[in-house]
Amino acid sequence: MKYKLWVRRMSISAPKMTVKSHFPWPLKALLLVLVLGFGGAVAMWIYDLGRDFTGRSPAVSKQQLADLNEKVSTLTAERDRFSSTVNAAESRLNIEKAAQEQLGQQIKALGAENAKLKEDLAFFEGLLPNATGKQGITIQRLSAELLTPTQLRYRMLIMQGGKSGNFVGSVQLLVSATVAGKSVVLTFPNANATAAEKAASQLDFKYYQRVEAELTLPEGAVVKAIQAKVMEKGQMRAQQTSNL
Repeated sequence: MKYKLWVRRMSISAPKMTVKSHFPWPLKALLLVLVLGFGGAVAMWIYDLGRDFTGRSPAVSKQQLADLNEKVSTLTAERDRFSSTVNAAESRLNIEKAAQEQLGQQIKALGAENAKLKEDLAFFEGLLPNATGKQGITIQRLSAELLTPTQLRYRMLIMQGGKSGNFVGSVQLLVSATVAGKSVVLTFPNANATAAEKAASQLDFKYYQRVEAELTLPEGAVVKAIQAKVMEKGQMRAQQTSNL
């Protein structure tokens, strides 16, 4: 019986036997950690190698980022400095522009005043030989022009010669015209005169006074001549006529 059992075990039909080596589990765990650590190290090495190969290394990117941040800071500082300079220059330009405009207005006003003074000087220079007329009052350079068919503008210079005191009086204007085919003489100021016409006719001066104003004419009036009279207490002191 024992022989049969021994032969059976030694034959091909004998049951298979597996030989296993027994490792403690702490050793297995340590081996697993070593394998995983080695695999992770290899993976990180391959990852870093790939970043270096493509030019995307973390060290290079940080350096580039630092350089870019420095350049941005420099450009921002320059921009702020240039912006401040431009704002200051713009403010100065606005101030200078306003000053130039004001100066231009003053020059224009002075030019107009200078033109009037030159005109007055020309009047005086032309009138020095006969500065006094009838009772010392004269009318110089009487002129008139039509601004519109119904607006007549006139101007004159009234002078007083000698060492008299202030002259107080008024100016009366007689306009010779044709209205509706009839010759008429229009008197200004009249009962319907405006406040401006009445104010312009008043005289109060010691040496001279410039008189300048506008008259309103009837519709269709054709002006031929204008005559100015200087009146004092109802008496005529001087007169002059100008044709249009």
